[in-house]
Amino acid sequence: MECKMAKAMFGAGCFWGIEETFRKTQGVLDVAVGYSGGATEDPTYESVCSGTTGHAEVVEIDFDEQKVSFEQLLTVFWDCHNPTQLNYQGPDVGTQYRTAIFTMDEEQVELAIESKKQEQDSNRHNGDIATEITPAQKFWRAEEYHQQYIAKNRGRFGRLFG
Repeated sequence: MECKMAKAMFGAGCFWGIEETFRKTQGVLDVAVGYSGGATEDPTYESVCSGTTGHAEVVEIDFDEQKVSFEQLLTVFWDCHNPTQLNYQGPDVGTQYRTAIFTMDEEQVELAIESKKQEQDSNRHNGDIATEITPAQKFWRAEEYHQQYIAKNRGRFGRLFG
């Protein structure tokens, strides 16, 4: 069976944890951490953390649509963070940590909107879902030391990310 590759992009707080989560998802071929949704060309971690570039920390996912659907990735997304927190996740605060679905095409827009509505209607969350759904902009790959950060620093994180 031939691979049918597609892309997805999500922001859900610090990109280290969500990268690790999506890497463990069957059908995901690759995950890169980076920045998107801002106005500055070639942003760096320091510039994004300053809160002045408008970028979010994101993961860009390559996936095989014959093994995992975009809808299934949306389920992972909703489960791996608190979508009611607008510009923070846990101890990370700032617009760069916003909850966001950056869509690649019109089909992803429709699926994301429907999924967000279902998630809101599920009453699984205390409060309104703050997740933005926006057309994907250029993905800027983060510095190499951020790629697979948790895997590279497993001893530091212990069992937190198993």
